[in-house]
Amino acid sequence: MITNTNSVGAVRDAVLKWYVKNKWYKEDFWYTYPVVAETYDGFLNDIYGFHVKEENAWEALDSAKSGLVKEGNVGGGTGMMCLGFKGGTGTASRVIKIKDSTYTIGVLVQSNFGSKNNFTIAGVPVGRELKDTMNYEFKAPPSYQPGDGSIIVVLATDAPLLPHQLKRMAARIALGVGKVGGRGENGSGDIFIAFSTANPTAFQREDFTKVDALPNDMINPLFNGTVQAVEEAIINAMVAAETMEGINGNKAYGLPHKLVIDVLKKYNRVK
Repeated sequence: MITNTNSVGAVRDAVLKWYVKNKWYKEDFWYTYPVVAETYDGFLNDIYGFHVKEENAWEALDSAKSGLVKEGNVGGGTGMMCLGFKGGTGTASRVIKIKDSTYTIGVLVQSNFGSKNNFTIAGVPVGRELKDTMNYEFKAPPSYQPGDGSIIVVLATDAPLLPHQLKRMAARIALGVGKVGGRGENGSGDIFIAFSTANPTAFQREDFTKVDALPNDMINPLFNGTVQAVEEAIINAMVAAETMEGINGNKAYGLPHKLVIDVLKKYNRVK
């Protein structure tokens, strides 16, 4: 689950209650410890109003389905700000062929990080080109520094990777964040998690089992796909996000699509 900073406890408890409601605890996995990630949305959200309730988490769980993922100002990404503009939820994927097998990498981000000065698309310094355009409107606390914020990245793949290989995939996520302008600033809490849906029968309590594993020498295409998908997911979150005015009149502007295209044309990235 992904939410805002002050709602981690409420969401974690809600998930446990949802497990009980659905009798999940009577299956093999009797031990339950939900993973809840967060980023801070207190510039736009009344974060100390504690507006995320148990029923919101239940609604998210009950409505979860396959298919297209909504992006921008949705879910935990509603109040996020990113690289000088409005941030939010974003997603992207890559299909990778290794020998005769085809694998998919899917990435979901809750993007709330970075300074405008570092914002880059396709190597173009979009942030610097738009430095005087649609800047944040808020009264920052004395401790605030450009780049403060966080990003959560969840990576899923059907490639047969072992835990140590998934850790290596997660480490490459930072390269994708860096390509768009993330620098891992002091005030940025960047959290990445990666998992594989391969080897569905790997878990056993009473017997030996066998698993498939991709050789390390074949993993580079997955690393490359990870970096690409993360980069695109962050940009997709910003493209989909819309201007939002929040608490105390604070305001974050959505990415100005036409101006961005003009900048990319200036640097010959698009025609």
